[in-house]
Amino acid sequence: MKHVIELYIILIIALFCNSAFSGEPVNATLYFDRANEYYNSEKYDKAIEDYTRVITEHPDFTRAYLNRGLAYYKKRQYDKAVSDYSKVINSFPNEPEAYTQRGLAYLRNGKYSEAIDDYNKVIFLNPKLMEAYNNRGIAYANAEKYEEAIADYNKVIDKNPDDVNAIVSRGIAYSKKAMVDFKKACDMGNKNACEDYKQLKGK
Repeated sequence: MKHVIELYIILIIALFCNSAFSGEPVNATLYFDRANEYYNSEKYDKAIEDYTRVITEHPDFTRAYLNRGLAYYKKRQYDKAVSDYSKVINSFPNEPEAYTQRGLAYLRNGKYSEAIDDYNKVIFLNPKLMEAYNNRGIAYANAEKYEEAIADYNKVIDKNPDDVNAIVSRGIAYSKKAMVDFKKACDMGNKNACEDYKQLKGK
């Protein structure tokens, strides 16, 4: 059974006035602002058109890449989202937001190793960001690295004991780890482990 859990979707600060990125030309802001309005109205195709127009006319307008990446993500065009986030990272290698968003796209694309690398970077840049531990835990769990996943979920739960998503995710990871252990013991001839494995597998 594939590990499935609701991802934390972090609202990107570029959609608001107080952006971490600055210095873009003023004459691009009309299309950029309209693109943001389209995005907030879930008109992602129109948003992408306007972000693309901004990028075509002003290739250094970094926020447009970031927000277009989010629009691509909403359309489940994860490779395109990754490409845009990577452009942001090339310009701002110490900005955790782009790594966070790219990590989500990697997760949705099943590229768990790449997602783990991105969340390692996010945690290095901002060790207090619990969403990064949660999402890295999801990546570890999907990569069948259950001990590492549990360790990340523990960090989240220690900080936020009422985080239901992290609690459920940790429970799933414990269950998956138990299945691995029961299967190993079953292969070694332990009949009780075989029964436990069948019982867990059947859930």
